[in-house]
Amino acid sequence: MNEAEIEQFRNKLLNLKAELQNLEEASKTAVSSEPEQSASVGLSARDAMHAHLVAQEPARRRQRQLGKIEGAIRRIKSGDFGNCFVCGEEIDTERLTDDPTNTRCLKCVES
Repeated sequence: MNEAEIEQFRNKLLNLKAELQNLEEASKTAVSSEPEQSASVGLSARDAMHAHLVAQEPARRRQRQLGKIEGAIRRIKSGDFGNCFVCGEEIDTERLTDDPTNTRCLKCVES
């Protein structure tokens, strides 16, 4: 993989990170006020808590994705980006284009 491709992946990862951080910030207010709102519309405490936990799942997914993005950015900095964690071979560029946080080549994922 050449330097221009790596720079494109770095920019894509930084943009994804910024998007997720913006979503995270916007959702914090909405999630934190849901139990009170649920109680005010007549839901039981148990139903309100369940609704609150369900509403938090997207935040957990965003945090996991942010962690994967941070890992990919660290791999770019260390020069390991694009190499399979299992076999060490280069991950197909098309696979990285689909998801630049991939850490395994297709052969290792399938085995």
